[in-house]
Amino acid sequence: MKKKLSTVAGTVLGLVATLAAAQDQKATDNLVNRAIHVCNKCHGEGGISTDPKVPSLAGQQVAYLVEQQKLFRDQKRNEISSEAYMWGVSALLDDAMIQGLSDHYAAQKAPPGKPTSPQLMEKGKKVYERRTEVAKGKFKSCADCHGEQGEGATAIPRVAGQNAPYMLSQLQKSFRTPTRPSAKVMAPVSHSLSKEDLNAVTAYMQSLATR
Repeated sequence: MKKKLSTVAGTVLGLVATLAAAQDQKATDNLVNRAIHVCNKCHGEGGISTDPKVPSLAGQQVAYLVEQQKLFRDQKRNEISSEAYMWGVSALLDDAMIQGLSDHYAAQKAPPGKPTSPQLMEKGKKVYERRTEVAKGKFKSCADCHGEQGEGATAIPRVAGQNAPYMLSQLQKSFRTPTRPSAKVMAPVSHSLSKEDLNAVTAYMQSLATR
């Protein structure tokens, strides 16, 4: 009898825990849905930004989105252009909400490529595939990390279809200062590129389209 009661009690406790978890998940989902509307005001419907200086989030790597939101929340990513707003917004997000937002935007259809002049594209492709010394004796190209089609991987961001003015700002300013602590490898890369190289490679990355 005692064994039966113990089994029943265990089953009931398991059901209670499952229901509680489901309720918690429902509450998180509701908060994430509300947060998506806030995010879309700047990053665009479906995560495709119509402001060239604001990044698109659609189709971005989940791990990258999680990492960047946590850096904003912890006030460790601090470029002047976005820190005031992003620090305030991300301060309201817990880990579950950050994961939910990241999953949502990663699942959206990525922005289409936006081709420009053939001459600029050709130059940009050469810059994208050119290897630069990122550490003593260690050489990398944009393609080595971000993928041949700019698709990215895990915490390395997708650059295909990303807004060129946004990427140009990051390469010209943020990556040349300590404002992007998770991307130290980008500092030597950005310093190695001329203004012409930067304009060409960001235009090329914006032209790429995957999936």
